[in-house]
Amino acid sequence: MTIAFLESSLQFHLRNNAISYVFRVLEGGELNHLYFGSRLRDDGPLTDLQEILFRDMLSVSDDRGMLSLEQIRQEYPVTGSGDLRPCALTVCDERGSHVARLTYAGHTIINGKPPLQGLPSTYVEDTGEAQTLEIILRDDKLGLQAALQYTIFEDLPVITRSVRLDNVGPHHLAVDSAYSASLDLPDADWDMITLSNAWSRESEAERVPLRTGGQGVSSLDGRSSKHAGPFVMLTRPGADETHGEAIGVSLAYSGNFDIGVNVSSLGGVRLRAGINPELFRWRLEPGESFQTPEALIVHSDQGLGALSRTFHTLLRTRMARGPWRDRRRPVALNTYEALYMNVDERNVMELADQAADLGMELVVVDDGWFGQRDWDDASIGDWAAHPVKFPRGLKPVADHVHGLGLKFGLWFEPEMVNADSDLYRAHPDWVLGDATYELSIGRHQYVLDLTRPEVRDHIVEALSAVIGGNDVDYVKWNMNRSLSEVFSAAWPAEAQGEIYHRYVLGYYDLMSRLLERFPELLIEAGSGGGARLDPAVLAFSPQHWISEDTDAMERVKIQYGTSYAYPLSVMSNHVTPVPNAQTGRVASLKTRGDVALFGVFGYELDPRSLDGEDRRLIREQIALSKEYSELLRCGDFYRLLDPFRANSAFAPADAAWVVVSRNRREALVGYYRTRVGVNVPVRYLRLAGLDERVRYAVDEIGFDVERRPRYGDELERVGLALIDGSNCQLHPRVPLGDNLSRIFHLHALDE
Repeated sequence: MTIAFLESSLQFHLRNNAISYVFRVLEGGELNHLYFGSRLRDDGPLTDLQEILFRDMLSVSDDRGMLSLEQIRQEYPVTGSGDLRPCALTVCDERGSHVARLTYAGHTIINGKPPLQGLPSTYVEDTGEAQTLEIILRDDKLGLQAALQYTIFEDLPVITRSVRLDNVGPHHLAVDSAYSASLDLPDADWDMITLSNAWSRESEAERVPLRTGGQGVSSLDGRSSKHAGPFVMLTRPGADETHGEAIGVSLAYSGNFDIGVNVSSLGGVRLRAGINPELFRWRLEPGESFQTPEALIVHSDQGLGALSRTFHTLLRTRMARGPWRDRRRPVALNTYEALYMNVDERNVMELADQAADLGMELVVVDDGWFGQRDWDDASIGDWAAHPVKFPRGLKPVADHVHGLGLKFGLWFEPEMVNADSDLYRAHPDWVLGDATYELSIGRHQYVLDLTRPEVRDHIVEALSAVIGGNDVDYVKWNMNRSLSEVFSAAWPAEAQGEIYHRYVLGYYDLMSRLLERFPELLIEAGSGGGARLDPAVLAFSPQHWISEDTDAMERVKIQYGTSYAYPLSVMSNHVTPVPNAQTGRVASLKTRGDVALFGVFGYELDPRSLDGEDRRLIREQIALSKEYSELLRCGDFYRLLDPFRANSAFAPADAAWVVVSRNRREALVGYYRTRVGVNVPVRYLRLAGLDERVRYAVDEIGFDVERRPRYGDELERVGLALIDGSNCQLHPRVPLGDNLSRIFHLHALDE
């Protein structure tokens, strides 16, 4: 791993064993991007990688040698500089001018990776893991300095980028847009993959070819991912899971974002990632700074799967942190789909007794335990035990749960308030919004103004009293509505463009302070499901409730799509009752467990209603989740069959994946059949990630089907024959019917 500066050509080459990232300083001082892709061996000047051609109708500058910035691939293009494409930075001075020209003023190379002020970012545990380049650009007339930070990791094909803006002049400035990264590519021969979101339909992977003009994903609802996650993957048209080039970009930010791709009429591509500039304006007074969030840029020359596995490793080991990063998470019993809001002391204690008997490890009291909360229209913000449901408070319940050897958890929605609450009656001014208008209600809730220190102080103290007073081990932190009518009476008119971002900073402050007080606390994030799933959240919450949809076969698609950007260790999955609350579909307890197994495993049902066979199966499922926890958490994940497209005429929407241990001596395969066929051909499921020289024993969990040991090359090139009753009546042990799941365990045989 090196960051090499070639002084003769003013060229920077960031390189490790997998990738190279190259740019140079032009004669006019702008940064000219030359290359990003697989590792280049050449240590010398690579200036010929940029073709500079004169074209009619372009704006040029004599002092740049008749060079037009409109055709140059740049590192950080600035509005008002002659580049008429969408730019990364727009700044307005006191006169109202948006003209700017940032030029090179120096650089520093350091070992390691410094943190970002006030924002979550990736990190290193040893300075030898990464190197960081800081490039200083300056506009002396404007009094603006931009510090561009690039980090390259030793063992990962990753470049992280962020920008700090400093007002070094005597006048105030206004920042109208400040992207964290801009990447110019020489051609538009790419497809774009995005993860579209809707409530209970999160992470639907969509792939479309690039076209001239703009396309991408963004958010304007104050959260990161209600409509689309902050993730874009560019892939060559022929690239698939195992072959071809791909570039992935994600943004570590929990608010309004924009990841956009613009294709010029000349075929060049500009990809930008950062805070959404709409509804944004940041005042930058003399001596002040503004820090952008971190963009994560990943390259793969071995297909989409390799790119995803890089994101998995990076986010699991160098974004998530704290004591729960590497621990096996407890198997939870959540009360919601068991009791909904009918929680009380007796019911929770009875569920805890059942949970302990079945081998579960955590009881979570979900919505309904506080204030006068009997439905979703009251008491959000009143974080004290419901006096009727818990007349002795929560402590007897917590003590009972702990006495069984289990952990105790509670549901909170700290950022919201109901109009029917003591908190709102005492502090209606704490609500975010313009009081001269009628405010929108979402789930009977208003949004608390987290930009105000007194609001954050109240939330921290209120939650700390409950957590500390009841020895709470786990918090499910929810956020069930978007921000709307965003206005804060606590800030002057000229600061209203800062409120969305200040809200996000307030959320990070809340989480940081709570974890400082309770460092062993395990926090699971959620936002109406996956509406706030982004890399930054993982710095506080190593697991996320990725969807309210708990239907097993819908969940297969959600988990599959989420895996493009996030590891299994993030995905909190629960086995819930049937008929399913969202779809009415009935799937077997085995299928529901086989889907939930690939992630943070838990339950959300009433064990008191289970018969003996179900109880036996649940004990087996819990034992499996514990046995394979390390493999599922730390292994390499490979997508095999895509549920978003028909795999064949006979298997229209099957899904499959496999997790392989890092030493490739063990693997766990999940196969999911949505709809059974009749008299269909035998399907061969080709695996991936195995060692072709190793002979594996193949055991199917739950079905007694004998299989001979297979070498890795056969399993990858021929596959597992998925023989069942739909294609062979000699195998009735694998049942017919829809919503079938099959789990296979592979382990290497010593020969």
